[in-house]
Amino acid sequence: MASEQANDSRELALFAAHLALEKKGHDLYLMEVGRVSIIADYFLLITGNTAVQVHAISNHLVESLKKEGIYALRIEGHREGWWVILDYGSLVIHIFQPEARIFYDLERLWSEAPPVNLEEHEESSSLT
Repeated sequence: MASEQANDSRELALFAAHLALEKKGHDLYLMEVGRVSIIADYFLLITGNTAVQVHAISNHLVESLKKEGIYALRIEGHREGWWVILDYGSLVIHIFQPEARIFYDLERLWSEAPPVNLEEHEESSSLT
């Protein structure tokens, strides 16, 4: 059962990465934080160039996942558009403006979490 949940979490993370790319999110970085913490299975980091783009990416993710019956447990930072956090339980999506991403440096903070090579999974969007 735990393995099935991990696979579902991974598929959700890969699908979310695909959705972010549709709105020109860049510097995507997926890490498997579930190997070092109980916070979530995966963190997906995305950069948007401006607050407008951060909003567009987060709105697209929320609406597209909602259509699949997947609802955010919590959304933080949307009003400001500096760093938006979409919490889906097993997946936490962080959408940053470039300066916020550099400042918070989650890649360094969570450096023990193994990265997932997104290029290997470019065509993965099995939720649709």
